[in-house]
Amino acid sequence: MVRLALRIRNWLAGGPVHTSETITGPPTNVPELGWREKTLDDPDGGKIVLWPHLPCVRMPHGLRSRRVWDGVAFLLSHNDISMMKEEEKQDRASPGVHNEAAMASGTTLGRLVRELEGLDIEGPRIPDPEQIRHILHAENSRGGLPVFPIEPDLDDAEWSDWLERSAEKQVNVATLLSTLTLGRRWSRNSSSAISKILPDKEVGVDLGAAAAACAAWWLEEEGVLGDSLYSERDLRFASRIRGALADLRDSRVDDEKAQEPTLMVPVHQARLPSIEAAISRWPMPEALQKEEQK
Repeated sequence: MVRLALRIRNWLAGGPVHTSETITGPPTNVPELGWREKTLDDPDGGKIVLWPHLPCVRMPHGLRSRRVWDGVAFLLSHNDISMMKEEEKQDRASPGVHNEAAMASGTTLGRLVRELEGLDIEGPRIPDPEQIRHILHAENSRGGLPVFPIEPDLDDAEWSDWLERSAEKQVNVATLLSTLTLGRRWSRNSSSAISKILPDKEVGVDLGAAAAACAAWWLEEEGVLGDSLYSERDLRFASRIRGALADLRDSRVDDEKAQEPTLMVPVHQARLPSIEAAISRWPMPEALQKEEQK
């Protein structure tokens, strides 16, 4: 992590990124890692705001969106959102309990948590602090704002079929990667991510290193899917994001002067470019069930 931080510092200073590691294996495809929201004007009316954040990290105030929004959508399922709320209660009762469990699990999430702990940032924290912050804001604002789960539930036949096909792909790719350890892949991917980090006055060396580590985690989790499966999923999610915005439009008071609704969509930084591209194709909106307010 120290070596990675030095490379980040060199990159932020305008220098080249050097690596002495020669690592073979499947090519990486690290997207642009930006820090500012993207706003898309839906052709049917309203705005979709894609706001980038890092998993497990509380983002600096200077990077938070200043938008006033009317509903929030997460790239999660209903069960994911319910579980995250429960984890937040557990973490308040026993701070750090989920961090410890992740690091002991031997998973890629555990590796990410361990790497983030060595950086001077607000994190790591489980559950995701920015997703929790947006949920709490929705629950406590204007009598409660709608929360939309964008990932379909398991009883959705089309989604279940996609999950089966993605699981098969992951098993096949895992065999190909057997000669390349997680540590070496992670090092290569985090190094590849450095040149993709966009400079920002609010971003220092440690947050930049966190972005590189989070990109490596993202590639490890989802990079094996391939373009076809990845695009299929993102297009479905884009349809449901448009459906969430349509729900906000339909719920407005019938007033000519009513402002068009704004849907906030917090997205992990490395995933934002593909979601933006999918939405920009403007697939047919898909109706979906919002979370029940309690």
